[in-house]
Amino acid sequence: MFKFDQPALDLLAELSNTVSVSGNETAIRDVIYSHIKDHVTDVSVDTMGNLFVTKKGTGASDLNVMATAHMDEVGVMIVAVEGNGTLRFTNVGGLDPRIMIGTPMVVGKTNQLGVINAVPVHLQGSNRKATIGMSSLRIDIGASSKEAAGGKVKPGDYGTFAMEFADLGPAVRGKALDNRIGCFNLIQLILGDAFPFDLQCAFTVQEEVGLRGAKIAAWALDPDVALVLEATPANDLPVSDPDAENIHYNTKLAHGPALSLADATTLFNHKLAKHFADIGTENAIPHQFRQPGGGGNDAGIIQKSRGGVPVLTISVPARYIHSPAAIISKSDVENTINLATAGLRALTPDSYTL
Repeated sequence: MFKFDQPALDLLAELSNTVSVSGNETAIRDVIYSHIKDHVTDVSVDTMGNLFVTKKGTGASDLNVMATAHMDEVGVMIVAVEGNGTLRFTNVGGLDPRIMIGTPMVVGKTNQLGVINAVPVHLQGSNRKATIGMSSLRIDIGASSKEAAGGKVKPGDYGTFAMEFADLGPAVRGKALDNRIGCFNLIQLILGDAFPFDLQCAFTVQEEVGLRGAKIAAWALDPDVALVLEATPANDLPVSDPDAENIHYNTKLAHGPALSLADATTLFNHKLAKHFADIGTENAIPHQFRQPGGGGNDAGIIQKSRGGVPVLTISVPARYIHSPAAIISKSDVENTINLATAGLRALTPDSYTL
């Protein structure tokens, strides 16, 4: 059974702190490979940047099982350096401009520090309630001219939140936990004992901008069945009544991994969900069902690959994803790894065949 120890926390911190926005996943791919290279075979990187590896099984089963987690994170791309030295940018992936004002950022190939500009509240006057759009925001790196800024950052460079990973005791905080926690969980499956079958692992790219890497990965691996390891929003905090008991939540922290039944891109294989839920119950592993609703992940494109693929997403609930800092429960991570491991070990065609 997986339990967090200091090396595991150090690994998760390294994954979270690495800067790799969609379309620029080289740095995180190198980090991941450095931790799994001695435990895998059949290593390859495709033209999209997906990392494929095989975790050899015992040979007891010939199932072709795919396990996947996307490597990329949301962020920004610099589109212009303006005359006053500030940087104009566009979002890469889903970002809300309301949470970005005044946010520290790192940009460019050297992770230049900066901050998203904000008019002090003292000077806003009648504009205090005005809607802020992404196009009105700029990144200030302390440069006083276009020439000074252009020597550090160029159009086309990427940026993301400048937030260091932190251990909060029962929980952790960090940027990019969507989906570095999925990568962490897939790494733990690779480092664990062998499964009855060879596990085809894909660390995918560009999920945050349209599930692009997974489309290529699923076509290349042509799996019989697929497991997607993700983070999913946890909307489990009352916003007006601190004593409210009936919160409209989709997942809750510290209630175990979330098994998906339906989201905006996928109707999941219910037999496969029942298989993992039953395994969780039999082994006293806490788990929950993600409440149907919006959002989506790589499962949406994997399901439609070739002749169709039975697929299930197992997610770690995370508060404040796609923001400068997400919070996840350590127990949810432990239970996700333990449930995924037990469910895969017991997997047969009867687990998903309709």
